[in-house]
Amino acid sequence: MFWAALFDFFCIPFIVFISFMIILSAVNKSVGVRRAYVKLLLKIFEFGRLSIESAAKERQKLVGDTIFNNSQERKLDEINLSFCKKTGRTIPTTNGNTLISRDSVLLPTSNEPAASDIESPPKDEEMRFNLEKCLDYIKAGVESIIEDEVTSRFEAEELKSWNLLTRTNRHYEFISWKITLIWMTGFAVRYFILMPLRVFVCFVGVYVAVVANSLVAMIPFEFLRHPCADLSFKITFRIMTRSLSAVITFHNTEYKPKGSGFCVANHTSPLDVAILSTDCTFSLIGQRHGGFLGLLQRALARASPHIWFERGEARDRHAVAERLKQHVSNPNNPPILIFPEGTCINNTSVMQFKKGSFEVGGVIYPVAIKYDPRFGDAFWNSSKYSMMQYLYMMMTSWAIVCDVWYLPPMYRQEGESAIDFANRVKSVIAKQGGLVDLVWDGQLKRMKPKKEWRELQQVEFAKRLKGD
Repeated sequence: MFWAALFDFFCIPFIVFISFMIILSAVNKSVGVRRAYVKLLLKIFEFGRLSIESAAKERQKLVGDTIFNNSQERKLDEINLSFCKKTGRTIPTTNGNTLISRDSVLLPTSNEPAASDIESPPKDEEMRFNLEKCLDYIKAGVESIIEDEVTSRFEAEELKSWNLLTRTNRHYEFISWKITLIWMTGFAVRYFILMPLRVFVCFVGVYVAVVANSLVAMIPFEFLRHPCADLSFKITFRIMTRSLSAVITFHNTEYKPKGSGFCVANHTSPLDVAILSTDCTFSLIGQRHGGFLGLLQRALARASPHIWFERGEARDRHAVAERLKQHVSNPNNPPILIFPEGTCINNTSVMQFKKGSFEVGGVIYPVAIKYDPRFGDAFWNSSKYSMMQYLYMMMTSWAIVCDVWYLPPMYRQEGESAIDFANRVKSVIAKQGGLVDLVWDGQLKRMKPKKEWRELQQVEFAKRLKGD
């Protein structure tokens, strides 16, 4: 009797909630709970920001008073020091150290040449290069040491204000008892309420993907199988994004990809696929995986055309290009979703696009994705975190909030190279998403610069030295 009552009290409402969520995902509707949740988070963040600023002002005031008191103490110390020197007494010390301590400064020894050793300067016609040409390289080198334009794109994006989530060494959570209470409450909500619920909803999404796509694959009529595959594809990813409390805003939906071709987007996270797939059906391309991703790949491939490569086959550019051409040549196939950067960038910039998908031909549908880092860092640093670690971090974040812009379709112009076309598409995406347009290859995250690049830099450096 007790267990039956417990089941009625907990399980039945939960089953109704999951069923209701699946129905909303199928019709692509929302009751506004997630957006209200995001608005509440913004108010909490604003309260935290004001509390941190007021605490910082009080600290500055305290430091100012301390400086004033220290200045008075220094004047007394100077008087005592002068008195000790005049009377010959011992200079007082503090905690065994000298009263006035300074960092030792190492100065270079003077090795100035004699006048007879100085040779007369060479004539202008004897000068083969201008030494000032090197200063630009020195300046660039120092700037790279201070802030490297490449490696900084593979670290978490810096936030202007604390979101009660980012791990810092400033201990913002202990500024006041109110902030501490909010931080502890948020920790409990994220780890003990949201995380278990999100994990369960994610598994529901995978289960729906396996069952729905298996049923769609059994439909014998092609005219009926295509719309059913389209619906099952979208429902799968809508449920998965709901497991992360995702709030997605789509702009310029009139430019949504239609028909075969390539949908090209900047790449921040594996979640990019799920976010874009909630609004449009795509054919996915990638390497075959095992485990969780492999299960999802096999489920999706049952009902719709996707391109999965074996590890060795994916390195064969000609084989990849041939399969892409075969896919886009069929007007009934959905557009292929491609991330030409080839790696995840930290939501601040767009790096070099690989030219492969731009050589095949066909229409290109550019898409810009921009995440709001205040609610969670969507960037996946694959060299630091595994896929399971990344999913764990996403499940314990506040939410995933992002904007998606569909851009007008683009075509390769006559006489335009694939590289120029890729750069043109990249600049359009960067401008729309408010991202920095960089020329560097994202694969520098994992490997050294190519030999050809170093040789080009050496040739350019030699030309400058010669004054060409």
